[in-house]
Amino acid sequence: MECGERGRNLHAKNEVPRGKPREKGAEFHGPRVHLIAMNPTLVALRCGLLLAGFGLASVLGAATARPPNVVVILSDDQGYADISFNPRHPQEVATPHLDALAREGVFFSQGYITGNVCSPTRAGLLTGRYQQRAGVYTAGEGGSGMALSEKIFPRFLKPAGYTSAAFGKWHLGVNLEQSPIARGFDEWYGFLGRGGHDYFDLAGNDADNGPIYRNGAPIKDQGYLTTRLADEAVAFIRRQKAQPFFVYLAFNAVHAPAQAPAEDIERIRRQFPDLPAARVTLMAMLRHLDLGVGRVVETLKQEGVWENTLVFFLTDNGGSRAMSADNTPLRGFKQQNYEGGIRTPFIVAWPGGFKGGRTIATPVSSLDILPTALEAARVVPPTDRPLDGRSLLPLLTGRTDRHVGTFYWSEGASGGWAVRSGDWKLVAQRGQTKSELFDLARDPAETKDLAASEPAKVAELTALYDAWIEQMADPLHGGSKRMGASPDGGAKKSKDAKRKARDEERAKQKAEK
Repeated sequence: MECGERGRNLHAKNEVPRGKPREKGAEFHGPRVHLIAMNPTLVALRCGLLLAGFGLASVLGAATARPPNVVVILSDDQGYADISFNPRHPQEVATPHLDALAREGVFFSQGYITGNVCSPTRAGLLTGRYQQRAGVYTAGEGGSGMALSEKIFPRFLKPAGYTSAAFGKWHLGVNLEQSPIARGFDEWYGFLGRGGHDYFDLAGNDADNGPIYRNGAPIKDQGYLTTRLADEAVAFIRRQKAQPFFVYLAFNAVHAPAQAPAEDIERIRRQFPDLPAARVTLMAMLRHLDLGVGRVVETLKQEGVWENTLVFFLTDNGGSRAMSADNTPLRGFKQQNYEGGIRTPFIVAWPGGFKGGRTIATPVSSLDILPTALEAARVVPPTDRPLDGRSLLPLLTGRTDRHVGTFYWSEGASGGWAVRSGDWKLVAQRGQTKSELFDLARDPAETKDLAASEPAKVAELTALYDAWIEQMADPLHGGSKRMGASPDGGAKKSKDAKRKARDEERAKQKAEK
């Protein structure tokens, strides 16, 4: 059934078809997709309301009387192969609840985040715009907090009647003026600070641990932090099930410190006696992350809202070498712009909105999460500050297999950068004297640098990056936004500014205590 011509695509020049067939073992299992057969509900969705600003027919129409709930679950430093849905996972990895979510939903085998460390990715995800537009290039800049004028997820959904809650790691500000409550969330349970938090000290007994907050007030809690975050998310869903809600559940698992209940560590040690101790602890932490995801999904089902809940799962950057993560078959780790640092397990589910049980190979980004939620919620996206992401619903409902064709990464003057256009990717990694070119269709593990044999392609991608970086803001902490550049002492200025900002933040934290 057709409903007329598809709206003109304003970004057609950046679109590419789904990638070429990948090497064996480079992708997750699951059927390839082109255009899916539409069930009656999806046919109705396809003929729905045209939303200005998206340039395509909304998938909603008469789908439901109320917009879907939205749940974004973010893990921390999880390896690409540290999910057992990946057929290349090591034998010790077991994530049955994540696997079940992937089977019920859609798995994007080329899902990217916009930063190779924690905070920048979170800034991009919550604004739907490259974080560099807000001057965020590094974890230090993002961790200090963006300007309050930067509108984030809950403020977009509030006019549509959503109640929003944030649980877990924030890493977008170290004081209450930058907290989730200050930025539009109705409820908050979690912590501020610079990324990590002790998993057992939830009462602030150690002065080096920042407090756990509830709605802006420090509290003394107890338990294992991963479990407590799931507890809070489950309780919120049960309280808010009668009206549209948005849950941002940002687990700090499996980020350092390496801590897990002793009984879980011992069980895994007995099961895998030859496994290194660090990997044993990581698997124990991963088990609790998986259990938390399973509890959230089960609660949605028990409360009768699963069919009308749009769920996203991804991690904030590639797996951490320091925590013994496994990113097979990808190259690199967290803090690198190789695929192992920026490609993530990426799952989207909405049982009442589109067919699950599929794997889609089209490259997508964490920037696409906000526009997808806005289209599902029937919220017109902003026109004064356009989003960089694009709704995934046309892909998910089978109306197209095309999406944004170009993706960018940048760490400013002190780090590297990368650009992917089509199947080609150019990487300028920190500490290296030349950029590297890879054909991801034939070489997803980035083993063969083609820069010397493809100078025209290097020039083409460099020009794309140069044009993009010119549009981005200067770094919040000063200095140049270009790698290696330090006009007027920019690099030194950046370091001095960062040191000064850290000192000011520590002073504020002590004053608050």
